[in-house]
Amino acid sequence: MKKLLRPLSFSLMGVVILLLIAASIAEQLKGSDFAVKYFYTAPWTIALWAAAVVSALAYMLTVRMYKQVITCLLHFSFVVILGGALLTHLFGKQGVAHLRLTGPEEEAEQTTGVQLPFEVSLQDFKLEYYPGTNAPMDFVSEIIITDGEKQTKGQVSMNNIFSYRHYRFYQAQYDSDGRGVTLRISYDPWGIGVTYSGYVLLLLSMMLFFVQKRTYFRDLLTQLKLSGNGGKQAIAVLLLLMLPIGVFAANVQVPPTLNRETAEKLCDLYVYYNNRVCPMQTLAVDFTTKLYGKSSYKGLSAEEVFCGWLFYYDQWAQEPCIKIKGKKTQTLLGIDGKYACLNDFAGKGKYKLDEALRRGDKNAKAADEKFRLVSMVCTAQMLRCYPIRDKDSVLYWYSWAEQLPADMDFEDWRFVTRSMDYVALCVAQNANSEARDALSKIKAWQTEKVGVEQLPTTLRFKAEKLYNNLNLTRPLAMGYAAIGLVLFFICCMLLAQGKALNSWVHLTLTGGIILLCLVLTLLLTLRWIVSGHVPLSNGFETMQFMAWLTSLITSVLAIFNVPKSGSIGASLYLPFGYLVSSMTLMVGMMSASNPQITNLMPVLQSPLLTMHVAVIMVAYCLLAFVMLNAVAALILYSFDNGRVQAERLQLVSQLLLYPAVFCLTTGIFIGAVWANISWGRYWGWDPKEVWALITMLVYAAGLHSKSIRFLQKPLAFHIYMFVAFLFVLFTYFGVNFILGGLHSYK
Repeated sequence: MKKLLRPLSFSLMGVVILLLIAASIAEQLKGSDFAVKYFYTAPWTIALWAAAVVSALAYMLTVRMYKQVITCLLHFSFVVILGGALLTHLFGKQGVAHLRLTGPEEEAEQTTGVQLPFEVSLQDFKLEYYPGTNAPMDFVSEIIITDGEKQTKGQVSMNNIFSYRHYRFYQAQYDSDGRGVTLRISYDPWGIGVTYSGYVLLLLSMMLFFVQKRTYFRDLLTQLKLSGNGGKQAIAVLLLLMLPIGVFAANVQVPPTLNRETAEKLCDLYVYYNNRVCPMQTLAVDFTTKLYGKSSYKGLSAEEVFCGWLFYYDQWAQEPCIKIKGKKTQTLLGIDGKYACLNDFAGKGKYKLDEALRRGDKNAKAADEKFRLVSMVCTAQMLRCYPIRDKDSVLYWYSWAEQLPADMDFEDWRFVTRSMDYVALCVAQNANSEARDALSKIKAWQTEKVGVEQLPTTLRFKAEKLYNNLNLTRPLAMGYAAIGLVLFFICCMLLAQGKALNSWVHLTLTGGIILLCLVLTLLLTLRWIVSGHVPLSNGFETMQFMAWLTSLITSVLAIFNVPKSGSIGASLYLPFGYLVSSMTLMVGMMSASNPQITNLMPVLQSPLLTMHVAVIMVAYCLLAFVMLNAVAALILYSFDNGRVQAERLQLVSQLLLYPAVFCLTTGIFIGAVWANISWGRYWGWDPKEVWALITMLVYAAGLHSKSIRFLQKPLAFHIYMFVAFLFVLFTYFGVNFILGGLHSYK
């Protein structure tokens, strides 16, 4: 029976993985409704899950897993979670209710998808904004439940649900006139409780697993000589991981601009940009980076480039400083290299990119975006630096070139329309001191009109300027990648010979990774202060966080480990740390070459977001180490003595898989809880959710190498771990750019 159940159990899980992959492809080709109906919730899919669960339970009984209580509970928790999902599928209901502040001829309530046994009406609705901006911070609906003669008041906002008789109301959207809202309704009297019980059981069993005796994890610690005090330290680290909850060029000819002091003074003004109030320096950095690909140009700072375009437009329009991608687009503009000047975009009375834009050419569209950006800056459309309140005291920000409110105070109107012209006059007369005085008066006027309490604090303002000046991501990524690649191959050669790095080299490299950790700590801290939330809300921030996490783990390992001859850890974790940190920084740069700091969407203002992303990043970091371990092992196989080291590397990878898979699993169910609070369902078969589950199942197989025979062979195991990491890459990047979905980082 045991010989039959083992291949049957793991084969069924393999079929489940293939089914999920096929479903995600079908969703891309046929749409979400098709994939849900014929794949995710189809009767035969439910039967497949049931068969997998039954065979797994039977196999657990044959191997007497019940003797290891914690391990048994860990596996059983998945049965509970799937049972909760089945109850939700069978008895749960989803719908929406459209409510309005009713007038004489308006309907009070319209519901779809679910029949309510009571009436719901909207008593009030209000938008809450970020201070000093028009960017929504929260949507708040005051509702009244009329259940017979009983009336109950409730409040619904983003990440704040209201429950009544097992019906849960979630804020979805609001009408453009501000008099109506759409609420999501979820009815799930049994599934949520059962599923959450499974989540709690899973978390407890995973944490207790590390202290359970007579497990393969303990055997690995012993084989790697990490038992005793070293084993206790390793367990403590693993438990801790489970708790996260430019170059100046000389004699280069450049177009004219303001002197640096005056340029910095202008960029010290407040500006309304990206739906928030920030230093104009931030706009200058984004502008320069967008145009040139870097935040400086030929020794000029972003502020100087920005001011050059503002005050010396004709000269800068002839400067080839706009980076153009794609040979076809470069040919259309008539340029030989990668950089065009603004004047290259027009010729013979026409705009050169018109035809390419009609064809939908991606590179032409990117070039056109840069052309329009220059236009919006140089015509002052983007320079909304004058705050004006309307008759209802609602604050709006204007540029001096916009149509101003007809009823605004005449003195204010004169100041807005003439103050920047006076600055331009001073610049033309080379009266830089007078220009700076005028800019100081503009900033004082801004503060007076807005009020100190609605402007960024002094700490936040200075932190943003410091962050803008620390343009370190690119040099850090390139420098540490070069060191990491060289170091990786050197360490593989040494390891094949049973040697380790020289202690002084080890000490120097340890200092380098600690320095990287400190720099990234500073950058993340500054970004946290500026944004007002943990910087984990987009692709750039998560990659920077992963680089920081990698450098932190590597620093801890380097400090508490002394290199010894043939020591695997001391030989490889430093190059791994350098490589993973640098590669994640590079990926962050590619995913967001112009990483703007913006206010969070209301739905992202949940602390569960931070926990969800942080734990997932811990998992990805450890899995990246396992992948590099596999690469090192495959290289070592070409050496006579390499097979022995490859076998030990297999033990290291198996040890790392436990916290990695446990963190990945924890991150998935934290995300499910967050989704349930924000969207009314803890699992919606979104492509990112599906591929996170696929990745977890693929790596879970690696934890069962004692039951899956081919994974017991070191070569097969390392190849499998390398291939498995491709699932991580597709989950993070492939889903974003191919499959899309609610979770995509663009």
